[in-house]
Amino acid sequence: MEALLLLLAFASLANARDTLTPTQPLLHNQTLLSRTQIFELGFFTPKYSNKWYLGIWFHKIPTQTPIWVANRETPLPKSSSGALIINNNGHLSLFNQTRHVIWSSNGGSASGGAKNPIVRLLDNGNLVVVESEAAKSDDPNGYFWQSYDYPSDTLLDGMKMGWDLGTGLNRKLTSWKSLSDPSMGDFVYELDRRGLPEMVLRNGSAKLFRTGPWNGFQFSGTPEVKNNSIFKPVFVSNDEELYFLSVSNDESVISRLYLSPLGEICRLTWNERVSDWIVTINVQKDMCNRYGLCGVYGICNVDEPVLCKCLNGFVPNSPDDWSRVDWSGGCRRRKDLECDKGGDDGFQKLSFVKVPDSTFSWVNKSMSLGECQVKCLKNCSCTAYANFDIKGSGSGCVLWFDDLIDLREFSAGGGQDLYVRLAASELVIAGIQDAGSKKKKRPVVVIASVTVIIGTLLIGTILWCLIERAKSRQRGEQYINREEDSAAEAQRELELPLFDFVTVETATNKFSHGNKIGEGGFGPVYKGELPNGQEIAVKRLSKNSRQGLNEFKNEVIFISKLQHRNLVRLLGCCIQREEMMLIYEYMPNKSLDSFIFDQTRSNLLSWEKRFDIINGIALGLLYLHRDSRLRIIHRDLKAANVLLDVEMNPKISDFGLARIFGGDETEANTRRVVGT
Repeated sequence: MEALLLLLAFASLANARDTLTPTQPLLHNQTLLSRTQIFELGFFTPKYSNKWYLGIWFHKIPTQTPIWVANRETPLPKSSSGALIINNNGHLSLFNQTRHVIWSSNGGSASGGAKNPIVRLLDNGNLVVVESEAAKSDDPNGYFWQSYDYPSDTLLDGMKMGWDLGTGLNRKLTSWKSLSDPSMGDFVYELDRRGLPEMVLRNGSAKLFRTGPWNGFQFSGTPEVKNNSIFKPVFVSNDEELYFLSVSNDESVISRLYLSPLGEICRLTWNERVSDWIVTINVQKDMCNRYGLCGVYGICNVDEPVLCKCLNGFVPNSPDDWSRVDWSGGCRRRKDLECDKGGDDGFQKLSFVKVPDSTFSWVNKSMSLGECQVKCLKNCSCTAYANFDIKGSGSGCVLWFDDLIDLREFSAGGGQDLYVRLAASELVIAGIQDAGSKKKKRPVVVIASVTVIIGTLLIGTILWCLIERAKSRQRGEQYINREEDSAAEAQRELELPLFDFVTVETATNKFSHGNKIGEGGFGPVYKGELPNGQEIAVKRLSKNSRQGLNEFKNEVIFISKLQHRNLVRLLGCCIQREEMMLIYEYMPNKSLDSFIFDQTRSNLLSWEKRFDIINGIALGLLYLHRDSRLRIIHRDLKAANVLLDVEMNPKISDFGLARIFGGDETEANTRRVVGT
């Protein structure tokens, strides 16, 4: 008996190998496991597919999540079989059933000529070809070939994204065609090295999004990438390589950067409690990330009531289009530059901005900012300048010579300073003073007038504050009592974390218009980001809402007691003073109706995906009606109340009108008409 157990244990260890040799091919019914069984290599079939692919996925995560695929364009039929083989020169080949090569590493960086080559799956998810002796050192310089050089749609911590300048290798992400088809999709996310290096998302040749250039600390247009607790961004630029990578801050956290078939870029983190991938960073989190949204010389700010405005000294090219919220035509100068006419120009300083597209800019890494300004002034075609690196007091020079496009303004913490060229007369009109202009003196009468106006406003404001302060003292006790009672009741009845108002207000940029993503009977819905980087959706009860406290409590009570992968997850609530808010996990693909009733987006729903969504909704309803500890009827199920996560999984939401049935009840009476 003991001998049999030892034999079984030996067989288990033999099957859990992490290495291939020329005499040990990997067959379609076999897998490789990395040394500590984090990653697995083998043949898999995506959901709703009838093809076999060779790929790598997380071994211990129940939801199979491929992070690399070899034969994306040449799958094996489901009725066929295949084998992965390494030859004596170190070249990997994937053979089909008729012994034809359908994928090979020969076109990669492998130079061949390896002595005693082996294939090893590492614990970081990298599949490498090394010489058997060199395998003991784990030195990347000893790799003859590695899967990290040829990413699919996923970037893991430690993977380089960018260029090997010696070989011309470009490591980039390419989306799947659909969730069931790993072949090359429409979207590419890569490091663009023209001008200032930055990450760019493209659909074909069209730019959809760019991160802004690396400014020494971060990509200037994505401050959320730097300010997170999950990973540290690293950017390397030298004569040999130009790349970006992320370094994990916590090895116990499973995280990945993912480019979806819909062109969405997000950082996903595995949540063991809910057994699902959670969006922690959405790189394209708002409208201002759409490339060129405001046109040339327009600037976008999500904290403003209107997203786009023209820079100082510029006016809309088409005021009619701007009145119709079409800003793509951009802006033009109100006054022409005076340099060509022998006049003076100067610069207006913009702070906390994502600098414009720099594809055709000029860069010098050693100049000072003052030298940069002088060089720009001497060239009448120069439209703007900025520091190349903002560390310390700043260094380097970047000059723009074209129209400025894709500008964005942050409230704080993002972007950098940009100096935009204007005619000196325009600077005087706008009240802007700059060292580049000789005409800097303002009329004394204007200064005096402004001083008087400010003084009057200040006195009036002080009087108003004193009156309001007296009134607020009378209301204070009522607010405090209600807040304490409501919070205590919520903690007692709802068994749910409570968020304070300041945290929610900060997360949503003070409930700015740019963060607003929808509105329903309950009130407006805002997108937010918590200090830990997690993205949230906040439903804020409107004072004019058709729903009230009962519906609010109803929704919280129900969802806090329910857990299912096809029900939206409630993270907590906020009950403070007159505010009542629900905080949910953020669903980047919005609601199902935004796909069904949109002619363009509806094309993204294949019949397989439609079936998957219907099946998910049915499973959610089955859980509510039969399998949950509470028997619940939703009473307001519609496409607008079905949300879609980053992988298009459906989540039933909005339980404000739901009702609990007894275990033996099949019908009940209602006192009012509800639902849609």
